[in-house]
Amino acid sequence: MQLQGLQISYCSPVDEPTRDTAPQEHAEREAVVLLHGWGASIQSMWPIYQYLAPTHAVYALDFPGFGASEQPPEAWGVGDYLRLLLDWLEALQVSRATFLGHSFGGRVSIMLAAKYPERVKRLILVDSAGIRPKRTARYYMRTYFYKATKRVIALPGIRRWQPQLRKRLLKLLDAEDYGNATPGPMQGTFIRVVNEDLRPLLKQIKAPSLLLWGSDDQDTPVSDGKIMEQEISDAGLVVFQGAGHFSYLDCFPQFCAVISSFLRS
Repeated sequence: MQLQGLQISYCSPVDEPTRDTAPQEHAEREAVVLLHGWGASIQSMWPIYQYLAPTHAVYALDFPGFGASEQPPEAWGVGDYLRLLLDWLEALQVSRATFLGHSFGGRVSIMLAAKYPERVKRLILVDSAGIRPKRTARYYMRTYFYKATKRVIALPGIRRWQPQLRKRLLKLLDAEDYGNATPGPMQGTFIRVVNEDLRPLLKQIKAPSLLLWGSDDQDTPVSDGKIMEQEISDAGLVVFQGAGHFSYLDCFPQFCAVISSFLRS
């Protein structure tokens, strides 16, 4: 599918190879849209897709720059991804749905629910990003250290070892997501995205919201989920003990039981 000049990879109910129901029956089912996290793709959401497909019309896409979708032409922010999502939903004639967003997909879901409430029946945020952490002295020290060291490893005589040294530097600074982003638009996109604080939008969300978190999530800590629970008017938080940032995979049976109950409510 071509949207905004980009080739976008997606799957919808009619793409499900094992389906045994007619297209009109899918149209009568509640639509659920799955939005993956940073560095992931449709494949990371496939277990959820397969679980919900027998009872819901399930849709998923690869965001630009991930999976089989093309990179955006320039550095994008969350609003750019939201506009593409809206165009994609229009093309598929999905006017209203339940949105399930993991990590970065949660960012886009938050902005959608706040700015286009008529499009969101329910909201499920899984280890969602969107709360910008406070900038500590340690953060600024790491930033300055990275910039200075990057100049050093670009010097003649050292340059040939630059890829290996840069990889070790990013690991040392716990900044591998940035390093794994494809050079060019995606690294600029990463910087724009992580610096967007979506907390002011939380109070605008009116859809019933389910917040699912791993107790050991180191990327988006449970404290973020507690902030969202406090500021979204109709929200409940469920914490999976021992689970990490991909809590839905770490505790898949429990995850399925909780979202099934929520979708029936």
